[in-house]
Amino acid sequence: MAGNMFRVIQYPVKDEVIMLNMTKKYYFVVFLLLVFAEQVRATHERAGEITYRHISGFTYEVTITTFTNSLSPADRDSLEIHWGDQTSTVLARYHKEELGDNIRLNKYKGLHTYAGQGIYILSMIDPNRNQGIINIPNSVNIPFYIQSKLIISSLGHNNSVQLNNYPIDKACVYKPFVHNPGATDPDGDSIAYRLTVCRGFDGEPIPGFEQPMTSDIFDIDPYTGDLLWDSPILQGQYNVAFIIEEWRNGILIGEVTRDMQIDVGACNNNPPVISAPDDTCVLAGDSLDFFIRAWDPDPSNGVVLTAYGAPFNLENAAIADPNPAGSYDTAMIHFLWQPQCLEVRKNPYDAYFKAIDNSTPIPLANYHTTHISVIAPPVNIISATPVGTSINLDWTPSVCENAVGYNIYRKAGISSFVPDECQTGVPPWTGFERIAQLNDPAILFFNDDNEGAGLVHGIEYCYIITARFGDGAESIASNIMCAFLKKDMPIITHVSVQNTDENEGAIQIIWAKPTEIDTSQLPGPYQYRLYGKGEGQTDFQLLKTYDGLDDTTFVQTGLDTKNLKYTYKIDFYNMEEGNVFKIGTTPEVHSTFLQLSPTNYKITLSWNEDQPWLHDSTHIFRRNDLSGMYDSIGSAYTSHFVDSALINGKEYCYYVKTYGHYSLSGIIRPIVNFSQINCDTPLDNVPPCMPDLAIDIDCNAYKNELEILYPDSCLEEGMMFYIHYMYVANNDYMEVIDSVTDLHYEFVTDPPSIVGCFAVSARDSLYNESPLSDIQCIDIDSCNTIVFPPMISPNGDSHNDWFHAFYVNSVKDFHIQIVNRWGSLVYESDDPYFQWDGSCQDTRMPCSTGTYYYVARVTEFTLSGYVKRIIKGSVSILY
Repeated sequence: MAGNMFRVIQYPVKDEVIMLNMTKKYYFVVFLLLVFAEQVRATHERAGEITYRHISGFTYEVTITTFTNSLSPADRDSLEIHWGDQTSTVLARYHKEELGDNIRLNKYKGLHTYAGQGIYILSMIDPNRNQGIINIPNSVNIPFYIQSKLIISSLGHNNSVQLNNYPIDKACVYKPFVHNPGATDPDGDSIAYRLTVCRGFDGEPIPGFEQPMTSDIFDIDPYTGDLLWDSPILQGQYNVAFIIEEWRNGILIGEVTRDMQIDVGACNNNPPVISAPDDTCVLAGDSLDFFIRAWDPDPSNGVVLTAYGAPFNLENAAIADPNPAGSYDTAMIHFLWQPQCLEVRKNPYDAYFKAIDNSTPIPLANYHTTHISVIAPPVNIISATPVGTSINLDWTPSVCENAVGYNIYRKAGISSFVPDECQTGVPPWTGFERIAQLNDPAILFFNDDNEGAGLVHGIEYCYIITARFGDGAESIASNIMCAFLKKDMPIITHVSVQNTDENEGAIQIIWAKPTEIDTSQLPGPYQYRLYGKGEGQTDFQLLKTYDGLDDTTFVQTGLDTKNLKYTYKIDFYNMEEGNVFKIGTTPEVHSTFLQLSPTNYKITLSWNEDQPWLHDSTHIFRRNDLSGMYDSIGSAYTSHFVDSALINGKEYCYYVKTYGHYSLSGIIRPIVNFSQINCDTPLDNVPPCMPDLAIDIDCNAYKNELEILYPDSCLEEGMMFYIHYMYVANNDYMEVIDSVTDLHYEFVTDPPSIVGCFAVSARDSLYNESPLSDIQCIDIDSCNTIVFPPMISPNGDSHNDWFHAFYVNSVKDFHIQIVNRWGSLVYESDDPYFQWDGSCQDTRMPCSTGTYYYVARVTEFTLSGYVKRIIKGSVSILY
């Protein structure tokens, strides 16, 4: 169309005719009017969602599913999808179906290839929603917006959930309503559900949207996906939205948002009742067989029961017979499934059951979800054989050829763990720890040498093995197999403090002699070499050499047992003439060292439990000031104890007595060791309560009024508050700029500025300081920034006599120049509070009437630092 062409469009508005000259700059106006006319007509969208399927590489197939009002003249044969990478495509409708009750199902499909990994928001917006939605104000003029989150990451490609139940449902006032989307995940990822808001223009939450009014509950079960509304109280149509999240290895990998519609009417009907198992499991290769029953509490109503979900979508699919099942009494489905090893996975399969009655005018539905775990059979440990300071394990292979390896678990000490019927893996509460992960299912042997450190003599080690699968699933735990190392080494049993002193401390070391020496390999004679070192020392010192096996006690004296922990080990030697060699070294054994942490009215005792034997309990002793003896004040089964209700400023002294054992018979039991004596004094070092901070900005004086919010119960005499400040938001350091005793502080700067980040801490009379309050930051735009008037009339009437800056807010540096229309300078100032009376700065004569031009260079305080800007404008002088 040529640039000088135009056409006239006439619109009757209040008996007038609007004439629009349609040059190029007006086409946009006409476009908006046409879009508005289309929006008025297209009031049809009721519900929908966006799902996706991985094709290959970074290519995905996306499906938009919408449910529209079939009575509306609007009928979209295509919709535009935004891919989340700043591109979009118009997708053609490939499926259209009339579902009855004025509901039309529409599906649109398209392919898209992404550039690489990232988080992409797939979205679609279409005008408009249907009219009269109760919880969406003016719904007829609100666009319908849905989105899904596609995450392409190193966790592998992902397919979104697929939703088996339609997102349009019916409910009755004062009757509980349940809806389930019937979500299945093709990849077996974990699914979680949460409510969200309905969205409209630009994908933003719809202003005024509220969740439906309810007599009690409106919520979604995060685990099953049951949307419960108990109960609707007002008839009409409602739209709600919820997000279905996919999680893999504890990481979010995708989301689908469903926007659904619920039509609430009045009825005397009650929803059907479903009887079915909640959670169950089946061993791969075995059969799972159960019945699902549904009946209607209203005798005159029949019920139809339907089964669907992940178990029915597999190649080796479950059978539901019949499906659907209908009856006026009790509808019943027989569920039968014999999953194989290929169906073993970490997350359960969700089987959904829907029952709907035939009541009129409003049939009601109920849903039930059965979580079915398919688990792998256990492997069998054949043997656990001690070899030197290690144990060799052998086991049978997994019956599942799709296993990718094995997990090895170990516990020091016996175990009575028996897995529950549906329990896989080895839970932490059993005391077993995973010590190895084998990535080759053909490997059926493992040597446990404690990662090269060797296992401990005298301890019974128990093992469990599980088969491992690609998604992290594990089989049922194997049988437990236990073993000891041979008692062919000395075993240290005591490292016990006998005397506490900085210079004359003493520690007793005792060990059990070896009794299972292979004399054919180690004919002897034998020798112990005892080594020790104090805390902080690098090298062990030889303390004593014993020839033979029977001497097993040593007392080391002249130690600083008050302040130091000591460590000991024994080298065991074969001393055969001409064949002297070290047989082995015991594990290092530490003395029990007691540490005290005093605080307000109490002392916390802690000690180390890093000895090789198994720890049973610890008894705590405190000195009695009257007798001078030490009384038992309690026992602990962990490595700490709190002695409370003490007197601040008074010294308390303690020691602990530990009890333990080795699993092997023939070793003293219990093993009893003592710590050193340690003393300390409780004191008030507890910080006061953390304050809160409220800031009132004074935009007239450009200052901040800080109000410290502090509970009355925390206030005490001598309390002080520190004011912390930084003027740049990303600075790591906050400076204490003042301290106050009251709860109000006025922050004033020169030049005046409101900019900065503030926090406050409380300090009590003993100088204990609380944590900082939450940091609150104020930027320059919290108040108006500097501007200039467009005209002045310097005629002496006290109105507009001066040209000056308004809102001198947070200005650091300032310079202004004013020139006439020929560019001659008439005024200049560095003062942001300047006042120009319209006279020439050189001659002091009034400037003539007319327009003058100014350039102001301003440096302002902001949370990003100093920001310079140039303000240009004009001012007119009128007399």
